[in-house]
Amino acid sequence: MTGLIDLIDDERAGIDAIGAYLDGLEAKPRWLEVKQLDRTRQRTLYEKAAHAAPIDIAHFVGSAGPRQEVIHDGVNTLPVPGSWQRFQKRFCRPEPNGNGAAVRLFGYNEGPSRRLIGPGFFVAVPTAERPQWSARGGIVVDYFQIPDGAVADGWPTVVPNDWRLQRFVYHETRDFMRRVSRDVSIGAAFKRERPLDHYFVLCRRP
Repeated sequence: MTGLIDLIDDERAGIDAIGAYLDGLEAKPRWLEVKQLDRTRQRTLYEKAAHAAPIDIAHFVGSAGPRQEVIHDGVNTLPVPGSWQRFQKRFCRPEPNGNGAAVRLFGYNEGPSRRLIGPGFFVAVPTAERPQWSARGGIVVDYFQIPDGAVADGWPTVVPNDWRLQRFVYHETRDFMRRVSRDVSIGAAFKRERPLDHYFVLCRRP
């Protein structure tokens, strides 16, 4: 039986076939497939996802209203214990400010490392106006920025990314996101414009 790993390994299988397969799964088995992906397969998936439809803000929050939390379960390829490779990116729309500000999302990272390292707040924005960035993905999770307004209830206090141990993980980092399927995306990490060859897959909760 063909599964996600088989499709990624198959040079003939494009991102449309991978997306259709994932869209055909219920939420739990979809996450079970996604969380198996190691660094090599995440790298391959990111490359295949270059041919997907551009990802947009709605992929991450759907129709959620301002300050309504939307959770994406994730697995990364960092050289840390397996339990620390599992994490969540949590997103919300900011309150509208009426000043015609660019479309954006607020977010942070939740997981076993948060209490030691910090929440890693970010602002997610489209990359369409920066061709060098849009080639990497349609949305950038930008740690050079942090929320400048109210976030979802229950989130930790917003702190800058050069705060304490966060500087070694999030400071001067950007993650570029590509669409995989309706609920799945993949990101590649860059530090000061340098690709780190580390990736993570996100799977949006229903």
